[in-house]
Amino acid sequence: MIEIEDGGSKFKRPIYAGNAIATVSTSDATKLLTVRPTNFEKVVADQQNTYPTEDVSTDFSSVKGEFVKNIVSKSERADLSSSKFVVSGGRGLKNGENFEMLYKLAEELGSSNCAVGASRAAVDAGYVPNDMQVGQTGKVVAPDLYIAVGISGAIQHLSGMKDSKVIVAINKDADAPIFKVANYGIVDDLFKVIPELTEKINKSA
Repeated sequence: MIEIEDGGSKFKRPIYAGNAIATVSTSDATKLLTVRPTNFEKVVADQQNTYPTEDVSTDFSSVKGEFVKNIVSKSERADLSSSKFVVSGGRGLKNGENFEMLYKLAEELGSSNCAVGASRAAVDAGYVPNDMQVGQTGKVVAPDLYIAVGISGAIQHLSGMKDSKVIVAINKDADAPIFKVANYGIVDDLFKVIPELTEKINKSA
């Protein structure tokens, strides 16, 4: 769900990988919704909640399973879903070792503000873990700056990042679909562009 209408009786949701928006409604008193967070403004941390809340109790005695533990993956890098800047790599990087170039670029942009993501093709190829995936079956991001490196721009990937404020695409294929949504495009070899870009940012810092 990306938008609420008519005081909560109608809802807009993306379909077909975000290429169309459907307006749906329900007469049920209780509604269960999934929300795309990048479509709503962030709530100020010190803002008080004025919505009514209700404590409920649940009886799990009839449940056969049991809770063992919650394992949360930890990383020294910025969180992908909430980062101000995101640098993502695709199959064009050729292997996981070459993602080190993106990590270095992210550090120059600010390790606390810049996260590194990946396309599904890169994840499926085993270059990086799946928690770095951006797209329809991964994480949806909307940073101030999104740099797509070696990513062709499949529709599934675009649905997860097309709401970014500024999109920069780096790909040697001038006909890659990613350039259709990019604000800026560089048609060149990423193995030449990324080191040069990283160096220039370092010198300007």
